[in-house]
Amino acid sequence: MARTVIIEEVGGPEKLKLADLPVGEPGPGQVRIRHKACGLNFIDCYQRSGLYPMQLPHALGMEASGVIEAVGEGVTHLKVGDRAAYAANPPGSYCEARVMPAAQVCPLPDGISFEEGAAMMLKGMTAQYLFHRTTPLRRGDTVLFHAAAGGVGLIACQWARSEGITLIGTAGTDEKCALGLAHGASHCINYRTEDWAAQVRDLTGGKGVDVVMDAVGADTFEGSLDSLKPLGMMISFGNASGPVPPFNLGVLGPKGSLKITRPTLFTHIADHDACQEMAQHLFSKVLAGDVVIRIDQRFPLEQVAEAHRALEARKTTGCTILEV
Repeated sequence: MARTVIIEEVGGPEKLKLADLPVGEPGPGQVRIRHKACGLNFIDCYQRSGLYPMQLPHALGMEASGVIEAVGEGVTHLKVGDRAAYAANPPGSYCEARVMPAAQVCPLPDGISFEEGAAMMLKGMTAQYLFHRTTPLRRGDTVLFHAAAGGVGLIACQWARSEGITLIGTAGTDEKCALGLAHGASHCINYRTEDWAAQVRDLTGGKGVDVVMDAVGADTFEGSLDSLKPLGMMISFGNASGPVPPFNLGVLGPKGSLKITRPTLFTHIADHDACQEMAQHLFSKVLAGDVVIRIDQRFPLEQVAEAHRALEARKTTGCTILEV
């Protein structure tokens, strides 16, 4: 049996329940992993609220780290006793132990702690696909990144700095802006006190940015389009302020023949080899010191509802983990 966080109906953080569930043995292509820590992400809130529908009841959580306890037939990249970390479907990482598909579970290097492993996989591989698998980015390009002091944001700031990319960040307080700057953002704009879209234009000499990376959604969408240079790329990869409402695709032409995409990490990591390659790239950044995984909040598993409230209220910075 393993303590596991589940929801039986959608709604607010109060819908999160702690249950004792059987774990079982791994079948072909599966592993059983005993968790050391679990990561917290906005997608967990979207699933809990019903924005991303799931068949209920269901366990929650998309990333964690731990030790492999058992390996099913056909699994060759992991063995019993291996340190491992993952971001993967199906949800269910908020638990002490679980049986799950092995393809997206990655061997965790000794130089990376379990806490870092739990905090970095979903956010770090998101940064990897944003910078390397979505649209060509070169040294000297300029990126606008919303929520620059969040979990993905602080990784993205460091990733951009390590590759000679100018990153203009936005955040909701002066303290969060200072965090973004300390982690590699070239500029960071307080969106609550400044006209951030006008500031982006000023910072780019009126040209706009090459790429916008936007996980905020509804609140920033229009301004993000207006911040792009002609032929620029809008990457909408989250909905922290709510989903982007329907819009007229025709506006992209007059605004400069803009491009737009709505990617998900889980499309990029669906292939085993691609997932392992992305994870290795992320691990290399962390081991080289180019990216430091900042964990600013820790909650025991039984306080998961408080963790969700803090995340949704934008009271967190960096990464948040659940201690098992």
